[in-house]
Amino acid sequence: MFKLWSNSYKEGDTMPKAQCFNGMGQDGDNLSPSLFWENAPKGTKSFVITMFDPDAPTGSGWWHWVVVNIPATVTHLEEGASSKKMPEDSIQIRNDFSFYEYGGAAPPPGVKHRYIITIHAMDVEKLDITKDVSPAFVGFNTHFHSLGSAQLTCFVETEK
Repeated sequence: MFKLWSNSYKEGDTMPKAQCFNGMGQDGDNLSPSLFWENAPKGTKSFVITMFDPDAPTGSGWWHWVVVNIPATVTHLEEGASSKKMPEDSIQIRNDFSFYEYGGAAPPPGVKHRYIITIHAMDVEKLDITKDVSPAFVGFNTHFHSLGSAQLTCFVETEK
């Protein structure tokens, strides 16, 4: 079974301050979490990683992180990799903060938000896209090339 986990937090945990945003009322460190994966489906040629908040008050959620074209030989990312060193040939897509890297959790006060990290095993080495496409465009292209996926979810709730 394709599996995704982190040493930064466990499935169902509250997101640590290290992975929360620094701004918009938050004082986190804005570090991408460590991620590890194993048992990718046979035929995997690359990976796509996304982090999405479906509870954001936008009508369309909030994309915190989108990375495409991670080589199939990669099986982990260290904590903070988004702002330090990503795998060669991978592309970080502009997120809903308009950054080309990880943007941590920053929910408005009083509502518990889910942060869902998904890794997709892809049947192509590269998606033919640029860093300026929308996360929805990545999702559309990923849909047609995903061999399987694994998820990791954590939560953040700020006080009113």
